[in-house]
Amino acid sequence: MVELSKIERVELREIWPKEADDFTPWMAENLSQLGEALGLELELQERESSVGTFSLDLLVRDIGNDRPGIIENQLTATDHTHLGQILTYAAGHEAGTIVWIAKEFRDEHRAALDYLNSRTGEDTEFFGVVVEVWKIDDSRPAVKFDLVVTPNEWRKERVGKPEDGKTPEINEKYRTFFQPLIDTLREKGFARATKASGRNWFNTGAGFAKVEYWVEFAGSKGKVRVQVYIGREREWNKRLFDQLENHKEDIESKLGESLSWERLNHRDACRIALYRDGRIDDEYMLDDIREWAIEWMLAFRRVFEPELEELVP
Repeated sequence: MVELSKIERVELREIWPKEADDFTPWMAENLSQLGEALGLELELQERESSVGTFSLDLLVRDIGNDRPGIIENQLTATDHTHLGQILTYAAGHEAGTIVWIAKEFRDEHRAALDYLNSRTGEDTEFFGVVVEVWKIDDSRPAVKFDLVVTPNEWRKERVGKPEDGKTPEINEKYRTFFQPLIDTLREKGFARATKASGRNWFNTGAGFAKVEYWVEFAGSKGKVRVQVYIGREREWNKRLFDQLENHKEDIESKLGESLSWERLNHRDACRIALYRDGRIDDEYMLDDIREWAIEWMLAFRRVFEPELEELVP
């Protein structure tokens, strides 16, 4: 008979005795884990960011949506005080991504965030996240983020629409651009998604844990990039990046192009990217940009896949 292990939940205070002194600093160093759960790329801007006489736990940048975000932590069950705080902080920083992390979400606070999601447009999203810690027998504890409130895209598309029923113009432009790209990549066995989201990026897994290929309009920089994005844990990310960079000459030779090797020492994640000029409103260039992106997504897979197979356990 096979002997099975026992999964045990660990009390949060055993890992982080104090919210401000222990949990918030840990979150600041491990934003990639939260980002993975949310499906977002988050970049730390400031800890204990002031809003009047109050202090926000974490001010971040939502990279994919090119907007400010806030994270408020609570190692207890949700309460009205923190609900008021996240609204104050969101207003103070004009945040579009609002994340409330707690040990437990009371029903009335879930309902409050659902209500806010239903009454705001696509440029404002509220997330409710329960944080848990688990271990198996005597193993090291592991963190789990459980999303209990997420934006309802169907409702949010309609809240942000004008009376003629059309989605906001910028989102429609992104959908129009990315849908043929996704369809082409799916035909070549290289994308699981079936529908463009209306955001300024598309990503798909590389077949290796927390390594992804992205096509992205890079915010206000007037650039489009295709990239290998490495987003697991900081030490693991930097180690894999360095190993790949050791093969830089061979990789770039196979691609026939010089790349931008971005270790991003101020962040957990890393990227290896190729850039070109382009904006979503460059209407006469979008077909060319799309063809370029498809070509390089496929080239990245062809060249990086053997390297990743060798390096990623």
